[in-house]
Amino acid sequence: MTHHILVVEDEAKLAKFIELELQYEGYQVSVALDGFAGLATARESQPDLLILDWMLPGVSGLEICRRLRSTGDKVPIILLTAKDEVSDRVAGLDAGADDYVVKPFSVEELLARVRAHLRRNQEEDPDTLQFADLSLNHSTREVYRGDRLIELTAKEFDLLDYLLSHPRQVLTRDQILERVWGYDFMGDSNIIEVYVRYLRLKLEANGEKRLVQTVRGVGYVLRESSSN
Repeated sequence: MTHHILVVEDEAKLAKFIELELQYEGYQVSVALDGFAGLATARESQPDLLILDWMLPGVSGLEICRRLRSTGDKVPIILLTAKDEVSDRVAGLDAGADDYVVKPFSVEELLARVRAHLRRNQEEDPDTLQFADLSLNHSTREVYRGDRLIELTAKEFDLLDYLLSHPRQVLTRDQILERVWGYDFMGDSNIIEVYVRYLRLKLEANGEKRLVQTVRGVGYVLRESSSN
C-alpha cells in the first residue's frame, strides 16, 4: 500500500508545491488549508505521516499536536515553522511533534525527513519493502501493486527484491547479475533484460505506471516516471 501523507498548510501555493513533490515521490497526499480541517482529516483518514504548519487559522499546529497525542495517536508529525528559537523548538517537540523544518526550507530536506520517519515506522515490519504502490513481503513472498496480488517466479521475486532494496539507485547489469544470479552464472548474457521484461508485464498488467526504469548503457533503477 502507498503511504498516505496529510499536509496541513494555510499558504495555498506552498501546500500545492509540497503536495506535487510528495506525489512525484509516489505518496498519496491529502491537503487541508486550516487547523480545523486538518485536525478532522487527521482523525478521519489516519495518515501515515503528518506535515503540519505551526501557524494555522482556527487551530494552531501546536494545538493539533497536543490533541492528537492526547488521544494516543502516534502518527509521525513534522512541524513546519518560521520560529527558530530554541524555546520554540522545545515547545513544538513537547507538544508531540517528532521533527521540525524551519521555513524557508529545501524540499530535499523535507523529503529526506519524510523518508526517515516513514522508514522508522516501517521498522516494526522489517519483512516488508515498499515503493510507491508496490510492496514485497519476505515472509509471505507476496507482492502487491496497490491491492492487486502479483504472482512472481522465484527469480522474478529475487530481482524485484534487489531493486526494492535500493530505490532510486541505479544498479548496473553486473551488480544485478552478481546479486540475483550469482558469481558463477554462465547463462544467457541477456537474462537480465528478459526478466525485467517479464517483471514489467506483471507489474504493469493493469496499466499502472512503470517503476522499473532502464538507464541506457548502465542498468536499471526503481523510480517513478511521468510516462511509461
